[in-house]
Formats: sequence, structure tokens, C-alpha cells
Amino acid sequence: MALADRSFARRRLLTTAAALGGAALLGGTAHAAESPEKGPQKGPQQGPEKRWPDRFPLPNGFQPEGIAIGSAPFAYFGSLANGDIYRASLATGRGSVISKGPGAGHPSVGLKTDRHGRLFVSGGAGGDLRTVDVRTGEIEKSYAVGGTFVNDVILMPGAAWFTDSFAPQLYRLALDRHGRPGAVRTVPLGGDWQQGTDFTANGIERTPDGSALLVVNAFAAGGTLMRVDPRTGAATAVDLDGAKIPNGDGLLLLGRTLYVVQQQQNAIDVCRLNSAGTKGTVITRITDPRFRIPTTAAAWGDRLYLPNARFDVEPTPDTEYDVVAVRQV
Repeated sequence: MALADRSFARRRLLTTAAALGGAALLGGTAHAAESPEKGPQKGPQQGPEKRWPDRFPLPNGFQPEGIAIGSAPFAYFGSLANGDIYRASLATGRGSVISKGPGAGHPSVGLKTDRHGRLFVSGGAGGDLRTVDVRTGEIEKSYAVGGTFVNDVILMPGAAWFTDSFAPQLYRLALDRHGRPGAVRTVPLGGDWQQGTDFTANGIERTPDGSALLVVNAFAAGGTLMRVDPRTGAATAVDLDGAKIPNGDGLLLLGRTLYVVQQQQNAIDVCRLNSAGTKGTVITRITDPRFRIPTTAAAWGDRLYLPNARFDVEPTPDTEYDVVAVRQV
């Protein structure tokens, strides 16, 4: 995920060049890495979904960052401007604001939704995390964790886990068997974790076997994927055969395939991981001319949906934002 008020200047500092090679993908391009291994190929999209829009607008001035898609074909987006939550139909691209945010200074950054109709929201520079009832739009609970920038979130059995971009720690929100939130605990990061003086932790996922967490570290060794033991907070660098993720933002795991959104590079690096998440190989890169600094991804059918955050322009109430879809690999 990304910074809110400070993102424009800071993200320019993170920009790097990258280049890998090519094959067409739903209006985008996949560039093959040096590994000959190929991921499971998806067939042509079947049924009515193939006629669904692969690009649709968000409200002007919305400043999107996170996206979540649950068990129905609707996507939820958080606003960096005021914390509003917008829901859009993937079938039509039309949507509306379903939850008013806390206001300026309290953005909605990373999002995840569960099967109980609850949305988990990272509060960014507001230093909080929230849960929202997607049926009523009401904020159920809000936790002031004192974080410097609560960035992204992943759901695991028994807990929701949140990153903090400016402090070496995660936040664990306990969940009961019905998914209801309980207490929050701060888990310090140790082991190989390196905390920069600037933006460090970003996207978060789980390992394929569910035994640990995966966290982007934008500082360590020029951009590293870290495997974190949820019991101790001990971090170990994931061996990606020397590949770096300097602009790594949102993470999305589908099976053993990890999609790493490299926002400033307007690309998605696709990695094949082992079950424990200790080693992986970058197998391809997805690019698309419609990308305008996408930040994170969510899946429906054989598509990935990504909001364009447009961190390369100064946001105004009239700035246009949109969502694009590309094919999974």
C-alpha cells in the first residue's frame, strides 16, 4: 500500500528502472523472466464474465489505494482523501460510496473482506485500524494503535495482520470463530528485518502453506520479500534468486503464485513460491499501457483488478481515477 499526504514526494524517491522480456495478456504484456518454468495457463474467459468491463472509473478525486473482492463479484476501494469506502460491480463497473470515512487525515489504505460481510481497513497516517460492516456501511470498531502508518492487511485463521510502514512492527487483531474482532497486539519485527529511516514495510500476505506471513520490505537490500514467523516476529529474507522488489506494494497469493504489484514501475512481478514461502522464482512480469501506478490487486475469475493510484500527479478534487483488469498467468 502507499503513503497518503507524503506519498507523492516519497514515492518519487523509490522509482527504479526494470526490464524483462514478452507475451500478450488481456491488453497487457507479460515479460518472461530467465527461469523456463511457466505458471498454470488460464484458458479463455468463459460465460458472461468475458463481457464484463476490463476498465471502469472511480469518482474524481477519490484517491484509491486498496482493493478487496470477496465471494461475490463486487470490489471495494478505500480513499486516501477521507477514508470513504466505494463498492463497484465487476459486471457493470458502476458503484457508489457505501461507507463514509472518518475524514481528512484518516485514510483507508489496505483492505480485506471476510465471509461474514466485514471489511478490515488499514488507517494509514491516522494510526488506526478499523472494521466496517459492508451491509450497513457502519464502522463497527476502530482501534487507535498509535502506528505511524498502518498500511496493509491480511486475514489469517484467528487474526488479521497489519503492517506499519515506519516502525518495525506488525499489529495482530484477534478474531473469534465467527470472525468478530477482539484485542490488538503489537508484534515487534526481528531477525533479518531491516528498518529504514523512511517507508519500509508495505504489502502483506501469507505463505502458501499458511504457516507464516510474507511482507514487502522496501529498504532491505534494495527491496526484499520477508517471511515472518507470526509467533515471534522473526523475519527471514525469501530467496528470489537475486530478484529485487524495490517498488513492491500490494501482494496477492493464488495457490503458490505470488503477484507483487511494482507500482512505480507500472508492472506486476509474478513469483512461484515453494510451499513454506522460503524460496521463489520470478517467472514473468505483467505490464499494461493502462497502468498509471497501480498499487494492489484482487482476483475474480481469471482476472486481476488493480486501482490506479496515480502517485505521479498532485491530487485534486478533479483528478480522474480508474480500475483496470488484466489476465492472471
